Amino acid sequence: MSPVWTTPHRATPVDAVVALPGSKSLTARALVLAALADGPSRLVRPLRARDTDLMAAGLRALGTAVDEDGDDWVVIPGALRGPAEVDAGLAGTVLRFLPPVAALADGPVRFDGDPRSYERPLNGVVDALRVLGARIDDDGRGALPLTVHGGGALDGGRVEIDASSSSQFVSALLLSGPRFNQGVEVRHVGATLPSMPHIRMTVDMLRAVGAQVDTPESGGEPNVWRVTPGALLGRDLTIEPDLSNAQPFLAAALVTGGTVVIPDWPARTTQPGDRLREIFTEMGGSCELTQYGLRFTGSGAIHGIDVDLGEVGELTPGIAAVAALADSPSTLRGVAHLRLHETDRLAALTKEINELGGDVTETADGLHIRPRPLHGGVFHTYEDHRMATAGAILGLAVEGVRIENVATTAKTLPDFPELWTGMLGA
Repeated sequence: MSPVWTTPHRATPVDAVVALPGSKSLTARALVLAALADGPSRLVRPLRARDTDLMAAGLRALGTAVDEDGDDWVVIPGALRGPAEVDAGLAGTVLRFLPPVAALADGPVRFDGDPRSYERPLNGVVDALRVLGARIDDDGRGALPLTVHGGGALDGGRVEIDASSSSQFVSALLLSGPRFNQGVEVRHVGATLPSMPHIRMTVDMLRAVGAQVDTPESGGEPNVWRVTPGALLGRDLTIEPDLSNAQPFLAAALVTGGTVVIPDWPARTTQPGDRLREIFTEMGGSCELTQYGLRFTGSGAIHGIDVDLGEVGELTPGIAAVAALADSPSTLRGVAHLRLHETDRLAALTKEINELGGDVTETADGLHIRPRPLHGGVFHTYEDHRMATAGAILGLAVEGVRIENVATTAKTLPDFPELWTGMLGA
């Protein structure tokens, strides 16, 4: 059984500066683009965590040099090759972004991962790659484990996909698209498309390294993205702090009526975590963006919220935890796709908050949360880093909350317990 961590309880306002490591989403995309570039790249202050270490290891297995230089990574592209083996762990970015890269390799590339990764949908990428000319053995599962039989190149062209379960299906094809012989045209045909900010992030990063990308926002057809074939430039890129990982620390200010400063918060960003400024302000806080970073202050009161989180689903666990401590009910909508994340996050949040005395019900596309007095108990994480940080938020206000397997936070936020206790001055 995993160790249990008793979360610190805090009855007085926090007052802390919390410097966060780099963005997982930006680091993962930067690694892929650097591996496909025509020259070396330097990633300044990248995230070093399980997900990004797995991405770097997967690219090394395919023939790319990813070398440490102090806190930076220097990426030197090499001939993509197999046979190779890639461990995706439980990282959606690895299991979705690297198969298109593997299709460009010369030789077979086998992908495997944690047991839960077998349940994460991959059919959008697998089916699309087959249409674009790749040969993939997955025994019809549309999931790991699978083998991509790289032929050294990929025709590319037009493809229709249903990315309703993950915007990463679109990003995966766009990132490698410049290296396909015909580029790629991705047409989303599903009913919904969650996490659009992550697709905008992919497009912005492609353009920054020289790719030509046509999007719905730039006058193209709705739900259609086109990437022209061409060389990608090696470049230096400074990785922004991970704004989604700022969530538990900002929540601490909200829950305790204190102040937390996050240095280097960007004035403009494609990271979905930037929505926290708006959402947590509506829930009772206030914020100021300065040259130094973001200063967030809680008012001592937490208000319920009715909010569509379809574009920022990864924020749902932390918002649910704060909502369970509010003075009025909350409804979180637009996040049915969270049932297919590291765990079924909607079911997990419902079960764990309710076992602490809460009153949470699942809806078709989210959660309805009625605040109730909570009590201590074990908060299970299901090997999901955002479940662990949600439990820590609850523990600030509720004595005796114990988190099972807090080490799962190493997926995207190394040393979370130390950062958390440091914020509290413990």
